[in-house]
Amino acid sequence: MTMQKLVGISLDAVTPSRDTVARLLTAAERNLVDAALPTLSPENRFDAAYKAIMQCAIVALHANGYRTLTSRPGHHQTAIQTLPLTVGLPTDQMVVLDALRKQRNLSDYDGDPVPDSAVRESIASARGLLAHVRRWLSENRPDLL
Repeated sequence: MTMQKLVGISLDAVTPSRDTVARLLTAAERNLVDAALPTLSPENRFDAAYKAIMQCAIVALHANGYRTLTSRPGHHQTAIQTLPLTVGLPTDQMVVLDALRKQRNLSDYDGDPVPDSAVRESIASARGLLAHVRRWLSENRPDLL
């Protein structure tokens, strides 16, 4: 399925904005700083890293002229699973991000504790995705930087 076919189902078309990209990238960086704070609980560190992942995924969609329809269920899943299409993220890395999304759901909706290994993975994955998105923007959409 192409991205265009998802418009109206799980995506909406938008006009990419340099301002929006800058705000989201800055927010992702700020969340990564928070995720590294050892005084926060594992759940809050994980949440901050996951939020950075989502902000990067939103940038990826936005740079391609889309945003998720947040009024529909599954918008986090859509944002993450479109990363191979939006910024060429390798599928195996997307699978890891999707597993972190599932861990976040277990923590948020079932109260499951977040293991330290998931905290470390979320921080490393968020840093890697931020670098990947910045590289992709630099090569493909420098007008948005």
